[in-house]
Amino acid sequence: MAHPAHEDTIQLVKEIFRSYLKERNQRQTPERFMVLEEIYRAEGHFDADDIFFNMKNAGTRVSRATVYNTLDLLIECGLVQRQQFGKNQYYYERSYAYQQHDHLICTDCGVVIEFCDPRILEIQKLMEQIYDFDVEAHSLHLFGKCRDRKACEERQKTGDKIKSLSSSN
Repeated sequence: MAHPAHEDTIQLVKEIFRSYLKERNQRQTPERFMVLEEIYRAEGHFDADDIFFNMKNAGTRVSRATVYNTLDLLIECGLVQRQQFGKNQYYYERSYAYQQHDHLICTDCGVVIEFCDPRILEIQKLMEQIYDFDVEAHSLHLFGKCRDRKACEERQKTGDKIKSLSSSN
C-alpha cells in the first residue's frame, strides 16, 4: 500500500502545482493546495468523496466542487492518476515520485491489490523497440476473484470500499 508522502515531497508537488496554475492563469487558492496536501498525506486509492469527507471531518471548509475541480487540475498536471476499477466510480492515487505499479481487482468484493513486477517494465521496453514507440505511461488491471471466499464475502456484506493491499515482488 502506498504510504503518506514525506514533507519534502509535499513541498515539491506544491511547487509543481503552483507553477502549473500560474502558467495557465488559474487561481492559486488555499483550498486547492489543501486538497493537494490531503491527497499526498492519504494512503492508497481514494474517491473524491473520501477526500471531501476527510477534509470536512478535519474541520477544513472546502466544497465538493472544489475537490472535483482540483482533482481534474491535478490529473492534467500529472500529480494524480485516475483509475476505474470496473465500476462506474473513479478512484484516484497520487502519481508524483511513486513507483509504477499495477492492479489485481476482485470483481465480487472490489478489493484492489497493488503489485510491481519488473518483468512488466522489460516487456514495455521490448514493445517500444519492436514497434518504434515511446511509452509515456501504462495501466494494467487484472480482473478476477479472491481465492479467500470467506474474506471476499465479508467485504461484500460490509460494503467496504476498495481497499489497497500491497504485494511487491
